[in-house]
Formats: sequence, structure tokens, C-alpha cells
Amino acid sequence: MRRPVDPMKPFTESLTPAFSTMIDAWEHRVAESADEPFLHSFADTLTFGQVDAQARALAATLAREGVAAGDRVAIYPQNDPLFVVGVLATWKVGAVGVPINPMNTARELRYHLQDSGAVALVTLPTLWDDVAAEVVADSSVRVTVIGRFRRWVADDSCVRDETVPGDVQAARPAPEGTTLLSLEDLVDEAGPGTEPAGTSGAGGVPTPAVAADDPALLTYTSGTTGNPKGAINTHGNLAFNAETYVQMGGLEPGQGILAVAPLFHITGSVGHLAYGIRGGHPLVLSHRFHPVAVLESIRRWRPTFTIGAITALMAMADSPELKDGDLDNLEVIFTGGAPVAPSLSDRLEKVYGSYIHAAYGMSETASPITVGPRGERSPVDPDSGSLSVGKAVYDTELRIVDENGADLPDGEYGEIWARGPQITPGYWGNEEATAAEITDGGFLHTGDVAFRDAEGWIYLVDRKKDMINAAGYKVWPREVEGILYDHPAVSEAAVVGAEDSYRGETVAAFVTLKAGQGVTEEELVAHCREQLAAYKIPRSIGILDEMPKTATGKIMRRMLRE
Repeated sequence: MRRPVDPMKPFTESLTPAFSTMIDAWEHRVAESADEPFLHSFADTLTFGQVDAQARALAATLAREGVAAGDRVAIYPQNDPLFVVGVLATWKVGAVGVPINPMNTARELRYHLQDSGAVALVTLPTLWDDVAAEVVADSSVRVTVIGRFRRWVADDSCVRDETVPGDVQAARPAPEGTTLLSLEDLVDEAGPGTEPAGTSGAGGVPTPAVAADDPALLTYTSGTTGNPKGAINTHGNLAFNAETYVQMGGLEPGQGILAVAPLFHITGSVGHLAYGIRGGHPLVLSHRFHPVAVLESIRRWRPTFTIGAITALMAMADSPELKDGDLDNLEVIFTGGAPVAPSLSDRLEKVYGSYIHAAYGMSETASPITVGPRGERSPVDPDSGSLSVGKAVYDTELRIVDENGADLPDGEYGEIWARGPQITPGYWGNEEATAAEITDGGFLHTGDVAFRDAEGWIYLVDRKKDMINAAGYKVWPREVEGILYDHPAVSEAAVVGAEDSYRGETVAAFVTLKAGQGVTEEELVAHCREQLAAYKIPRSIGILDEMPKTATGKIMRRMLRE
């Protein structure tokens, strides 16, 4: 039987983080919960104390290699314990973590290393051999540390896991002038007597004082309008939103977090890692998302909370491997990254047995700035049919403005501007972008179009750049997608603008279908014609086997346009 869902602390009240920095939160957690489980990876478990011992060994090595306060350390695994150890070791020497998408190519990795000026790299042996070894010579990286990991291997309908060792001898050699080390070797060399960072002793390294305003992470944007930008997430930004997640989750000590979102993404970094540290909750890791592997991890570790892309939640719900009772423990579920159609929300609620709450944020906001409060259902906009993405969270001011920056009344579409304790102070090494996007008294210009109702609920419409201008008529893709999701055969839908010699732009749609379902383009167009004005009806609908997606599960509209 599910426990009653307690209401959240009202957003109208102020929220004071328990710790001013994430390293303070971590050291407190280790002191309080050293023997409690922190990381579950397939069948393996590491306690808070064991993770700390690994982080201390890595921190001591980074310090010996000259990594100092303010330096950048690139963190380049999947959802593995190595990611967590790398971030914690970076914070222990006062450095700044740079989480990097493990799907990045050599060209993309080279850009991130060069732009951030990273002097160290923490990665998997496979990523080192396949991508990083040929890149570090073109960067400031002086030392690379690889570590073993567990991953799933698909064999027909069976998924098993295997361990890949972090073996330096078997890896590609490091370029001249750089060093390649193994985390396991460092931990073995340190031994059980390694002193905590900040103490004297054989393994100890001095921990510089870290303040709330100091950068903790550089989280790179997706780069949809140019090169990715490194949003600076300070220790204070992360500590504040970790406290917000404490309110969002309402978990009891020891209840687990299913790490569906990639840890390199801001949702994973804050909604999984920072929340787990602050609340003392174990993380359930499955390397790279695969619905069968994740379901197996859920059966084994029974997590209570998750937040992730709606596409990941759909993949688990639609998996033929889903069994009765698999999702019973997932009592508190949030999704972010894109508005959710009401019909899809209703379908998933039936599968999960829990209402899926919405949240909205971005790299620049250290995860959420709006949340659908736990225990409340998001209202539906009667005009567009879209679900609200929640209300402004604690101590956060949202403005809905027109093209001139003037505030708009409730009910009118405009760009969201946000100000609060979680907002980035700027972009790394990019004063021009900082000045352009964080202005007017510290308000971040999100680039997202929304409106607010009289009760403070925010309804996200679309990215400004995604609006379709069909012969002078504005068409928001989300509205058309919501209609397509209403069709019983449609699994996923995406709408983009296509060039049109007569209208300038016209509406083009793409869908994937549910297993065993069939439908024609003509039938889908007829379905849209019943519910949309003529200028909103897709002129073409492509039926795909699979949508192109980012590592976080967002549909890549740019690729569909191309």
C-alpha cells in the first residue's frame, strides 16, 4: 500500500539551505552516514564512507598533479560511480567540475576541454580508447584518470551486466606530456589509512576554503543556437536547489533515488546527486539508460523517487519486460524538459500508479524554477490543452515579458525571465553572452515562451525559436503535438516548421507508433483537422521507427528540420 503523500512546504515561504556549499553537505553526510549505502550500480553497493575513501584518493592525486582551487576537471563517464567520485574529488581540492556528455564525439569533447581549460579528465576506459586519447593532446589536460564500471549487455531479449576494468596497461597510451592513471590503483596505493582531505597525514591534501559564490560545476548548454556555453553553477546554486528537492521528494532517510536523468545533465547533477548528498538517499545507477536494465535495477533496489525526461518514463512504461509490481515503490515522480500532453500524463499515471508532476528549469537555473507541488495536480490550459509546468519555487521571481521587456498581464504569452538563489551568475569566459542573457537586475532571459494564470501556474508554450510562422499566423508546435498524442496509435510526436515558397513556413510533423499499432498519414491529418484551425494542420506527417534524441531524451527538432 502506498503511503499518503504529504504536502510540500508552501512556495510562498522562504527556504534556507542547510549547507552553504556542496562540499560542506558532503562532509556532513559522511560523518553522519558513513556506513549507509549511497551508490547502487547493478548488484554493487558503495557506502558513503567507501565513496569518500575513493574521492580522497583521487583528490590526493589531483593535488599532487598540480590541480588547484579554481582549476577545471572534466568529468566524462556515464551514470557510473566514477562520475560521483570524480565530482567529489574535484570539490575536495576546490576545483570546478565540468560534466561532459559521454555521447560527445572527439570534435565535441575537444571543444569542451578547450573552452573550459580543463587540466584533468576523469573518464571510462572505453571512452578514453574510443574518443579522449586522441583529444587530450589538443587541450590543457595534464592527467587523466580512468576507472572500472559495470554496464548492461543486450543479448536477444536478455540483458546482463559485465564489469569493464580500468586497466591502464590495456588502454591506449597517453599522449606525450600527459599522464594516464587508474582509480583502482590509486585507491589500492592509498590503502585504508588514507586521511580525509583537509588533514595532515600520508594521504591528506589541504582543502581550500570554498564559498557559496564559488563555481562548483560548469554545465554546458545544448548549443542549439551556436557553440555550447558553460553555465556557471555555484556551490550556493546547487545547495539551494538540493534543498528544493528535499521539499519536492519528501523522502524518508534511506529511501532511494532512481537516476534516470544523465548525471552530466543539470537534472541528474542536482535532482539525483546533490539531492542524494543533502538528503542521505542512495542513488540507483544503471550506466546508460536502457529500459530493461533500469527495470531490473528498480526490482533489486526499490527506489522511491525519480525525475527524468518523459521519453524515459514512456520507455519503461511501454517495455515488454515490465512486470506487475515493478513500479510499486516509485511513489514520487517528476518530469521536466518539455511540457506533457494531458492524454500522455493520464496514460502514464495508470501504468505507474502515481501522478507524474511537472518541473521546469535549465542548466542556467541549476534545475527547477517551477514545480508542480507534490500532492497537487497541474491544471490544463483550456485553449492549448497543455499541462502547467508548475509554480515558481521558493524565493524565485518569474516575470512574463514582451519583446521590449515589459511585464505582461496574466494570460498573455511572453518570455520567461527568472531571478533567484539558483540562477547562474554567468557563462564561463563569455562576457558577451552573460551580458545579453542575464540583465535587468539579475534576471535570466530563458528564451522560453509561457503565460501565467491568476493562481500563479505557469504554462510553457515553446522555445521562441521553435515558433512556426505560417503566412503570418503563429503556430506553437506543442499545441499540434498535443493533438497528435491524443491519437491512440501515436507513441511520440514532434512538430517543426518547414520551408514553404507560398507561406514562408508550414507545419510538418513526425510521429512514432505504439507497438502493434498502425495508422496512415492521411488518417493522422484527418484527426488533426477535426481539432485544429486550418493553418495549424500539418501539411506532412512522417511516420518514423525512432525519434532522434539527445542523451537526456529530448527529441532533436533540429535534426527533424534538416
